[in-house]
Amino acid sequence: NQYDTDVTVWSPEGRLLQVEYAMESVKQGSACVGLRSSTHAVIGALKRSVSELSSHQKKILEIDDHIAVGIAGLTADARTLAKWMRNECLNHKYVYGTPILGGKLVTDLADRHQRTTQTYVRRPYGVGLLVATYDKTGPHLYQTCPSGNIYEYYASAIGARSQSGRTYLEKVYESLGDMDKEDLIMNALRALAGCVSGDGELTKENGSIAIVGKDQKYTLLEGDELQPYLDKLELEGGDKAEEEEEEDDDESSGDDEGEAMDV
Repeated sequence: NQYDTDVTVWSPEGRLLQVEYAMESVKQGSACVGLRSSTHAVIGALKRSVSELSSHQKKILEIDDHIAVGIAGLTADARTLAKWMRNECLNHKYVYGTPILGGKLVTDLADRHQRTTQTYVRRPYGVGLLVATYDKTGPHLYQTCPSGNIYEYYASAIGARSQSGRTYLEKVYESLGDMDKEDLIMNALRALAGCVSGDGELTKENGSIAIVGKDQKYTLLEGDELQPYLDKLELEGGDKAEEEEEEDDDESSGDDEGEAMDV
């Protein structure tokens, strides 16, 4: 395509194709979900490993005591942005003596994304971020895009196979405001479980959860700390399967009675 050789070249349809390619890389990344209540914000992510011999890549990064970031897309790009965000938090705390507001940091981050779409010496960042923050204005969940757009959400999911996670979150988002931390974590895991590929399943090795909130500094749940929540999720699945079997049995018995009466 003659219009995608440079990020500053417009196509006749009014599109910046290299920016769209960068947005496509976000869709290829491993899934990441985020949700918030009136007191906490939670991010969940699926980790990938390049082989059975390697460890899993980190998909949730700590920015400050009150800011967590989940990533989908190019991990190296995300590390560069996370380093810049940490510096911004430190500089703000040094100058003003207070933690930076999440909305200000995310707006500055969006400006940084946008600058790469308007100059030919840089390529767009190929990563999308879910940013969970808690500050004096309460908990917030933001989503960034390689184009420079930012959105605030009650709940969201990005990455590969994230549509099933979004479908689940759309069903429960209206009740998220009244949930406590434990319920938010369980809902994040339920949304993540729908994003696992093929025959795979959500385990303590490939799952991770980060929490920030009221009287709650950044906390990361991985490995053995995450296992109790996965056990609870598995029990829920077993109970639902039993209920469905009972309903099927009731329906079949009703059909048999109807056939007997017809005879």
